[in-house]
Amino acid sequence: MARDRGRRGRRKVCSFCVDKIEQVDYKEVGRLRRYITERGKILPRRISGNCAKHQRQVTNAIKRARYMALMPYTVD
Repeated sequence: MARDRGRRGRRKVCSFCVDKIEQVDYKEVGRLRRYITERGKILPRRISGNCAKHQRQVTNAIKRARYMALMPYTVD
């Protein structure tokens, strides 16, 4: 246990910044599916690796896609 202390993983990079995407679109369901769990929960920023700006946009886009019935709220 003691040797795990101080060990850091590599910093994740925002995939939207890498692809130079300014706005996250709720109609891109395939891209948004990567940011929800198999239970239908939205992944947090520390796990997804998004920057704060794009994480807010991803969250709003997922919520809009759910409202428009493009994505499910829960998975049974």
